[in-house]
Amino acid sequence: MKYDIIIVGAGPSGLFTALELIKLDSKKKILLIEKGKRVENRKCPKETKNNCIDCQPYCSITTGVSGAGAFSDGKLSLSPEVGGELPEYIGYDKAKELIKYVDDIYLQFGADKNVEGVKDEDKVKEIRRKAIMANLKLVVCPIRHLGTEKAHDIFKDIQNYIIDSGIELKANLYVDDLIIDNNTIKGIQVIDSYEWKKGNTENIKEIYADKVILSVGRKGADWLKKMCLKHNINHRAGTVDIGVRVEVRDEIMKEINDVLYEGKLIGYPKPYKNKVRTFCQNPSGFVAEERYDNQLSIVNGHSYKRKKTQNTNLAILSSHNFEHPFNQPIQYGRKVAQLVNMLGDNKIIVQRYGDIMDGKRTWQKELNESNVIPTLKDAVAGDLTSAIPYRPMTNIINFIQAMDIIVPGFASPETLLYGPEIKFYSNKVMIDNSFTANIKNLHFLGDGCGLTRGLMMASCSGVQMARLLEDKCI
Repeated sequence: MKYDIIIVGAGPSGLFTALELIKLDSKKKILLIEKGKRVENRKCPKETKNNCIDCQPYCSITTGVSGAGAFSDGKLSLSPEVGGELPEYIGYDKAKELIKYVDDIYLQFGADKNVEGVKDEDKVKEIRRKAIMANLKLVVCPIRHLGTEKAHDIFKDIQNYIIDSGIELKANLYVDDLIIDNNTIKGIQVIDSYEWKKGNTENIKEIYADKVILSVGRKGADWLKKMCLKHNINHRAGTVDIGVRVEVRDEIMKEINDVLYEGKLIGYPKPYKNKVRTFCQNPSGFVAEERYDNQLSIVNGHSYKRKKTQNTNLAILSSHNFEHPFNQPIQYGRKVAQLVNMLGDNKIIVQRYGDIMDGKRTWQKELNESNVIPTLKDAVAGDLTSAIPYRPMTNIINFIQAMDIIVPGFASPETLLYGPEIKFYSNKVMIDNSFTANIKNLHFLGDGCGLTRGLMMASCSGVQMARLLEDKCI
């Protein structure tokens, strides 16, 4: 089998590479590969069974066509200041143009026309004033909220449009290795995902292409690191984010929810002054669990357009870098997650902030008596401080106390902390402005390689990739 282009990974960056090639009327023979299921087959049984049943071959929340986007909150950040390093490669003005272009495509496929966070400048200034008092930086970013259920529908329509336009999509296909000869990519080795999970590697096949694009997302960051080591692809250790997901009543977050929808706040709390930030705020949303290949249970959050709760959740993430003698941030994050999972009997742990400050674990009876009712029903009451290392835990606690200046009641004794929330995008591939590393005709996109973070910028990187391919400048 021979193609002009193989795209590995059908998340936002892979989908928008294919979509833009269609819009450019490309005559190339293109294959889009995804190790998970198609969008319409991605179902999370936990919604009806109320517990994780460890879906095979992969967790449908984290893996499949559209990537984590199909089950995420579906927020499009409409500013080049949010979402990774793409503007550094293509320029700030070009990034703004791509955001507008991609946003219009999402609108064409049914995204909500309403934009959050741009309604009341005076109230934004007041929130910023409080942030300055708390020694935090407020990043104001317009948000287009797709909603979890609507994001699923939008990406399904994009998937079907790509297929109907003649691009071949192969789902449930795992890439076992890259075929590289004379420092040039020649193709990939693939196997059915179910067979690979069973350990049966007898039916590996080879597919060849002139160019290969790896858009594997955060879910594929560990796989990408292995490929980099095996094939001497230039890369370096990046940042790992260790954190928790905080859940409070909507009444506490009302001002930020109403004015900004998502309050993006950054700080460098003493004594360590590591970067700590909020991430993925979900008004009236749900705390969720996602399962990784190595059986790790990781906490996340999302919100629907129609189905609502009385709680708001958001992540607080502490960023850490490692260089010498240890430079394996993904492994570090995994070890932290494994320890939290061990204490929670392989489930997400939830603990009240007040219990942390009192130096004790949380018990289920105490949760039952609280004003804040957990939206993740099978989370286990326990003690996060026995598993999350002292440094990131100290950063998180001090950040919560700073947040209480902006949002009085955020540091309430009943505020819930869920863990672990780990972001596995810590492998940074060294690429140029054509998204190429040191292997000819091999390109890297999206969150997995450290280029972007989030739906919008990942989508933009795909559009830029397609334009480079059709302009024949790479």
